[in-house]
Amino acid sequence: MAHRVVVLALDGVYPFELSIPSRIFGTADHLYEVVTCSLDGGPVRTGFDFSVTVQHDASAVDTADTLVVPPFVCAPDGPRDWLPEPLAAALRRLRPGARIVSICTASYVLAAAGLLDGRRATTHWNDAEHFQRTFPAVDVDASVLFIDDGDVLTAAGAASGIDVCLHLIRRDHGSAVANRVARLCVVPPWREGGQAQYIDRPVPSPAAATTAATRQWALGRLDRPISLAELAAHARMSVRTFSRRFREEVGMTSGQWLTRQRIEHARHLLETTDLPVDRVAASAGFGTAASMRQHLASTIGVPPMAYRNTFRTAAERV
Repeated sequence: MAHRVVVLALDGVYPFELSIPSRIFGTADHLYEVVTCSLDGGPVRTGFDFSVTVQHDASAVDTADTLVVPPFVCAPDGPRDWLPEPLAAALRRLRPGARIVSICTASYVLAAAGLLDGRRATTHWNDAEHFQRTFPAVDVDASVLFIDDGDVLTAAGAASGIDVCLHLIRRDHGSAVANRVARLCVVPPWREGGQAQYIDRPVPSPAAATTAATRQWALGRLDRPISLAELAAHARMSVRTFSRRFREEVGMTSGQWLTRQRIEHARHLLETTDLPVDRVAASAGFGTAASMRQHLASTIGVPPMAYRNTFRTAAERV
């Protein structure tokens, strides 16, 4: 049976974000069924000069395996009832074990419902400070594109809705399926860095060097140790300049970025090859199987063989 994704369109919804779940999950062949609903089943005014007609009312939430709430026109710095009773009632219909996903400022809805209390969450970087003041019980991280906290996921602005949907496909069915969906939609399977690279800052001069070529160089050498000094030397910058430029462009340190690339490469090998765990660890540059186990456990919560078995089983279902 296909996993049912229900998209809840609220008054003032942004049409681009509204369409993301249907486009991404709908491209994964028969694996997902996507339906769109409004609170009353009637047409929904978008944030622009047109409305959309939906086929379902809030009773569709009863059937959701995953509920997605796209953003809508709002004024976060002004007075706002983020959880009117009809919306609160709709969220209460979500059955235990179902996932809920917010895109951009729809995180305000989840926070107002108490679903983010004590959890890490993200929202659009431009609203993160206000969001944190409004909901102090939430651990706000405005540096990332999305946060997966198990049954609750929050994505940053606009295109990060694509990132989180692809992430869920990868989580459900593995990299091969997610990568195929990404190719068909002509989007990257995952994006480097986080929101930090999109925050307003002075634009570097056209002559300023970038770290892009060095990142590409490093990706071809993940099986060997790579120091910060080597990265800076390849980029022909001082270590200090390289470190600053790298964080500006990617949104994280070079060490954090390298670890992420190693983890992604290890996941790919575990999903798509029969290589022994120690060979995977060596190819991904972790040195030892124990080191890779530690990194995978801290990142995705399971050891390598459990991860491989999960996605081999998922691939057999496709």
